[in-house]
Amino acid sequence: MSFEKIDKNNIPHHVAVIMDGNGRWAKKRGMKREYGHRAGRKSVKKIIESCLELGIKNLTLYAFSTENWNRPKIEIDFLMQLLFLSLKGELKNLNKNNIKFDTIGNLKRLPKKIGNYLEKVKSETKENSKLTLTLALSYGSRNEIVNVVREVSDKVKNNIISSKNIDETVINDHLYTRNLPDVDLLIRTSGEKRISNFLLWQIAYSELYFTKKLWPDFRKKDLYKAIVSYQNRERRFGKTSEQIK
Repeated sequence: MSFEKIDKNNIPHHVAVIMDGNGRWAKKRGMKREYGHRAGRKSVKKIIESCLELGIKNLTLYAFSTENWNRPKIEIDFLMQLLFLSLKGELKNLNKNNIKFDTIGNLKRLPKKIGNYLEKVKSETKENSKLTLTLALSYGSRNEIVNVVREVSDKVKNNIISSKNIDETVINDHLYTRNLPDVDLLIRTSGEKRISNFLLWQIAYSELYFTKKLWPDFRKKDLYKAIVSYQNRERRFGKTSEQIK
């Protein structure tokens, strides 16, 4: 799939990716899972480059879920160190390419060194505007929604919000993603066809794209293919085909 086949007037505003398959990629090659995670880091760089070229304004990557805390400690420690080194090595490039960096998730569970550096990167890129790159870290959508319910309930209890005024806007304003538009295109690699507790509220009207490619093998042409698939679909948002023409 080539860049030229993409309709530049119909680019999704927000692309989210479930980066799946690092471990299987390594296993197929007789390597430890850590090698797959390192290889997956290269795919992240390629996809960011593609988003900049295409003019995609928001890219959200599912980097570490709340469920991932159940993995072996040695793998978790490796992932945290890889995250730290990746951010440290890419801060200059983020600013050079006008990329704003952000995170969603329960960052309190991350090692203090990681949390502090995430805040540093966010602070030093907050004025950038070409692309907002959001990493979902220690993130689980059900947990996010439970937190919203708690926050809104407290505000109702303290007469800050009336229960009669609770609507989708109020919910959106309490989500981690309050500053992001809803997801237009959700991509999942590795052949699995499930959402895995990722952005359940935000993907209500997203187009879903599943590919058998393992994440370390995912390249620019694969992103182009996903976007062409998105562009060939009719997004009706509950309306009929006749209503949107």
